[in-house]
Amino acid sequence: MQIINNKKPWPKGWGKKTSIMGVINLTPDSFSDGGDLNSPKKVLDKVNHFLDSGVDIIDLGAQSTRPGAEEVGSNIEINRLIPYLKLIKSKYPEILISIDTFNSEVAHEALLNGANWINDVTGGRRDKKILDVVAKFKCPFVITHSRGNSQNMNDLSKYENILSEVKCSLENLVRNALENNISIKNIIVDPGIGFSKDLNQNLEILKNLDVFKDLNLPILIGASRKRFIGEILNQINPKERDIGTLAVSCLCSYFNIDIVRVHNVKMNYQILKVADRIYRK
Repeated sequence: MQIINNKKPWPKGWGKKTSIMGVINLTPDSFSDGGDLNSPKKVLDKVNHFLDSGVDIIDLGAQSTRPGAEEVGSNIEINRLIPYLKLIKSKYPEILISIDTFNSEVAHEALLNGANWINDVTGGRRDKKILDVVAKFKCPFVITHSRGNSQNMNDLSKYENILSEVKCSLENLVRNALENNISIKNIIVDPGIGFSKDLNQNLEILKNLDVFKDLNLPILIGASRKRFIGEILNQINPKERDIGTLAVSCLCSYFNIDIVRVHNVKMNYQILKVADRIYRK
């Protein structure tokens, strides 16, 4: 099968602004918008809205990674994902698409069908063959810090020193990726806000994002609508946490973070347009 992967997988202005990754969940059980996008029209309308709102890359996911989520397996994930990936690429061939998956078979099928990035919340821990897939396609790879899986991550949030342990783990995951022939130029790191971390640990990471700048790699922050924001705001409904998410996005602009992963692209685009004018050189 001919590989139709985009040869230029970086968004316009990469490294010069806070780029925006818009979340599209093709799942019935994601924590914020599970089941919302259950038809081709709804998905294309969402993509079009994101494009009109200033999105730089779209993150498609067909396996929920929320705490407690059940793994559906590669076959179901592929069946959920690939038809929509093809649909989006057929209508918007220039759009950059990231695939939120930890399964190598899913990553391979997605990249064959035009995906541009792989965003693995396990950083290659869950399925080591995903590293071979990424190396083969020479695509950008988001390496996220996490522990365990969706079933047990909340029980694995004990750290002696959250900053040094997360940084050390990311260093090890990056080293493993490099040993599997993934180019350093294609690696993005994510300290994993909300993954095996409690409220105060998430805040400690956000207060000290400069620690992760020492890795000398692009950084992605995915805090959008997550539980710690709800705890601070006393807001149970994830869709009511966008204002709190904007506070994190402004912080990311201040720290010159490369990309934020968000649900509400329009609001984040507007606030980052201002914040980047203030903070970024």
